[in-house]
Amino acid sequence: MLYAINGRDTRDSLAARAGARGEHVGRIQSLVDDGRLVLAGPMPAIDAEDPGPAGFTGSLIVAEFESLAEARAWAEADPYLAAGAWESVDVRPFVQVLP
Repeated sequence: MLYAINGRDTRDSLAARAGARGEHVGRIQSLVDDGRLVLAGPMPAIDAEDPGPAGFTGSLIVAEFESLAEARAWAEADPYLAAGAWESVDVRPFVQVLP
């Protein structure tokens, strides 16, 4: 089943994001390699693809996992959470209707 993982950034998360980005993206690349990723990306704090110093408010990952427990465990082990870039992570089942 698909699960939506919503990581919510801490205030001034840019430095923490930068420090953990390589490991964070590497884990997501593993989902891509396994054919389990639907989409992933950050949510800019302003209406711009590159928000500069305004930073980000969070990230969204939609991927396939065996269970909600597995998706939560994967999300809770994310480097952004460990580095303090994310203050929390929410995981919910997701049903893709379109496309």
